[in-house]
Amino acid sequence: MSRALISQVVKGRIEAGCDEAGRGCLAGPVVASAVVLNPKVAESLPLNDSKQLTAIQRQQLRELIEFKAISWSVAFVSPQDIDEMNILQASFEAMRQAVRGLAGEPDHLLIDGNRFVTSPDMPPHSCYVKGDAKIASIAAASILAKTHRDSYMRQAAITYPGYHWETNMGYPTVAHRQALVDLGPTPLHRKTFGWAPPAPTLFD
Repeated sequence: MSRALISQVVKGRIEAGCDEAGRGCLAGPVVASAVVLNPKVAESLPLNDSKQLTAIQRQQLRELIEFKAISWSVAFVSPQDIDEMNILQASFEAMRQAVRGLAGEPDHLLIDGNRFVTSPDMPPHSCYVKGDAKIASIAAASILAKTHRDSYMRQAAITYPGYHWETNMGYPTVAHRQALVDLGPTPLHRKTFGWAPPAPTLFD
């Protein structure tokens, strides 16, 4: 799989791939990652869009990426901040925080998606639709964002049992929506997201 991905968009440039996970969830944070890979390392890893990998494959790759990357960073934006700024802006903020967490500043950002809101302290960026299936560093960021968020939601499932977060990770599955009816929302639920049907608040 790695041979099908671009290991470096511009030769000699220090590029950081950026991606996020959890935009479509009813509960939990949105999580972003930024990853700088040596092109030779990128070519040696069986990277792919995290959604195309099994949970075991993602975990194995997470360990390899964190060990072999030149630099990597993961950032969380809370459900409360998502409600305040909306999910799109929260996703951008998570990516900006992840970039700021890198050891050293990259020359260029490779963003998964079709748009990004930068800030004065950010290097230039380029956006790539389905970049996590095309560019190695974005695929690596996709894997880190997904695995770190999944770990968070599995821990949250222990604190708030009954919502099946250990399997649905906060996404709007039938079981998750039914749990909202039966149990009501938790502090980790995004209040501005539509829950169908509505449920009373039991965790105020």
